[in-house]
Amino acid sequence: MNKSIKLIKLVVFLLFTQSLTAGEGMWLPQLLQALNEGDMQTMGMKLSAEDIYSVNKSSLKDAIVHFGGFCTAEVISNEGLLLTNHHCGYGQIQSHTTLENNYLKDGFWAMKKNEELPNPGLFARFILRIEDISEPMLAGVTDDMNSKERQSVIDKNMEVVKAKYEQDLPAFDDVMIRPFYHGNQYFVFVTRTFNDVRLVGTPPESIGKYGSDTDNWVWPRHTGDFAMFRIYAGPDNLPAEYSNDNKPYTPKHSLPISLDGVEEGDFTMVFGFPGRTNQYLPASAVKQTVEVLNPTKIGIRETALNIIDKFMRKDPQVKIQYASKFARVANYWKKWIGESQGIEATDGIGKKLEMEKEFLTRLNKNPAQKEKYGALLGDFEKLYNDIEPYAASRDYYNEVISRNIEVMRAAGLGGRLITALENNGEKGYSNMKQRLIDGYYTSFYKNYRPEIDQEVCAALLKMYKDNAPFKGLTSPMDKMMGVRDGGGDYTALAKKLYSTSFFTKQAEFDKVMAMNPKDAVAKIKGDPLYAFMSDMKAVYEDIVEPKYKEYNDQISEKQRLYMKALMEVFPEKRMYPDANSTMRFTYGKVNGYTPRDAVYYRPVTYLDGAMAKYKPGDYEFDMPAKLIDLYNKKDYGQYADNGKMPICFIGTNHTTGGNSGSPAIDAHGNLIGLNFDRAWEGTMSDINYDPSICRNIMVDARYILFIVDKFAGASHLIYEMNLVNPKRMPAPTPPIISKTPITKGKKSKKKKKMKVKGPNPKM
Repeated sequence: MNKSIKLIKLVVFLLFTQSLTAGEGMWLPQLLQALNEGDMQTMGMKLSAEDIYSVNKSSLKDAIVHFGGFCTAEVISNEGLLLTNHHCGYGQIQSHTTLENNYLKDGFWAMKKNEELPNPGLFARFILRIEDISEPMLAGVTDDMNSKERQSVIDKNMEVVKAKYEQDLPAFDDVMIRPFYHGNQYFVFVTRTFNDVRLVGTPPESIGKYGSDTDNWVWPRHTGDFAMFRIYAGPDNLPAEYSNDNKPYTPKHSLPISLDGVEEGDFTMVFGFPGRTNQYLPASAVKQTVEVLNPTKIGIRETALNIIDKFMRKDPQVKIQYASKFARVANYWKKWIGESQGIEATDGIGKKLEMEKEFLTRLNKNPAQKEKYGALLGDFEKLYNDIEPYAASRDYYNEVISRNIEVMRAAGLGGRLITALENNGEKGYSNMKQRLIDGYYTSFYKNYRPEIDQEVCAALLKMYKDNAPFKGLTSPMDKMMGVRDGGGDYTALAKKLYSTSFFTKQAEFDKVMAMNPKDAVAKIKGDPLYAFMSDMKAVYEDIVEPKYKEYNDQISEKQRLYMKALMEVFPEKRMYPDANSTMRFTYGKVNGYTPRDAVYYRPVTYLDGAMAKYKPGDYEFDMPAKLIDLYNKKDYGQYADNGKMPICFIGTNHTTGGNSGSPAIDAHGNLIGLNFDRAWEGTMSDINYDPSICRNIMVDARYILFIVDKFAGASHLIYEMNLVNPKRMPAPTPPIISKTPITKGKKSKKKKKMKVKGPNPKM
């Protein structure tokens, strides 16, 4: 009887675990056949593991690129056409924008390939293959080593392993080695990078950023968050630096695009490069995040954003200059709010505690495991308590000094010029100066308004002084204001710093950069703002950094052991590694959700909903006249769904930052949408995925095609694509591409009908 009860309890536990993890996970594609293929096919997928990841033949992975190292993009034509998010290409769009050619406001579409715009520094990186190298990487590592000894052995092994993989690679291919499961496993990624990536088209931000900050992280959503780029290659189809002679890249695989859309329950897969997650943190860490660290960062960014927003609403030039910066600051501000609220709403901490209770119960039944891992949770509790004031101080310093007061970073980089001269002489100084001017200062001054930054500075320095756990951190402020214990005029302090520093004025900065190296370095050292920033940094490094690093190193080592323990103690559970900016896939279904009592969100939005939000002249909810006209005429072409124009849909796919621009792929391997956000209630999925409210938000592929074709008149791009009807059996009569003329000062030409392929169960 007791054995039967135990068996029933185990079965219930396993079923409960599986129900919790439906849609959860960021999986490595080369392990798909062993871990996920059966599950995915049960959910409706029609592909095989080799269709998705293969080294020997064309597969889905060959259409997925790491876009600039911060987003994902996918190839959607045999001419290297890339699709990614508008917000992923925002910096490039902004760099080409002027008051005369306002591509942010009006959009941009290259009607010919020679009109496509180059983007220095932007790259598209493909993954050629992924291999498990845990055995050679961990050779010689023993359990009795401390963390420094262990890392020393791993570093030496890495040199050997990397050299082995690099020896036969061409110059344009590279090798990346990354740890997984908190250093318990290692994989190597062989990559190929293309550096000639050109802007092809972008809708106006009234489409690509519709809803702006109000709708950011929110469902229902009506944002056409997409942009198009193109990869160019040399005559041999291999990577080459930018040249007018380069040709559009011919990919190994490009994604067909489905015209059939989605409905609730449809299988979805998202492929991309998710940035960072921490799914296996102990409850003590999650509690500290929700109760201490998130409120700190939220408060600082909210103060800065309110000031910037005030200036942006008054001046259209400021809006252009600060649009990208505002979005960058607001993005995680809102995310942290939703993360904290989501953890509270789903009792995320309580669930962690329940899991830890089961963890201890199992340990107590296994003396060997209890001896190795029994103290871990208690160690975590103490370590997180010890690190808390240092972690909070670190967030204050980073958010105030390093991130949200712009000129502090500009002044801080001046220290690199000092170091370059002292360590490498005048030649080293000259090289560093050119790198900083080209890579940072030119862009900084183009979009910098000292009057805005000065007001932000005064407000944030006051917050730092009032709230930092260690009062000694703000002693440089006290010294400049002539106060000891609180108080002081922060507006006057900021005015003094900004009026006396050459870093706040481009003309004065340029004069200093024109000086000989010794005089320029002397000027930097004597600059009041540089001196203030240096003093703030010095006290932070003295009071906070050593202790934070000491505790954090201990936590990292405990986390590695805890990860190892979880895999041993819960052998029946499939555990995916945390995201670390490497290629992953996640799968789920199109699904609505209930965010709160008596409310249910449907999984698809339409242009009708965007019109309901429309506010003429509002920078977040204005709409282009042509889009309104198309709506009023219901002129949607072949992209409509029962007479309505779909815009976005949601699914249970587990995504995070870095998945922006990732393709949403259907059961047959066709593009059905473009991932760009998560629903606010579920942004805590980085540390606690919960299928009840965690939803990723995607632009419907049909809305993208509609905007390109009917709105922008860039139908030549549609001709490049492979449009399919996977839900129709047999294939219908090929639909005709919209007759919207392509005009640019020329007469429109009569178009040919485009042949649309039928069902595409496999590639």
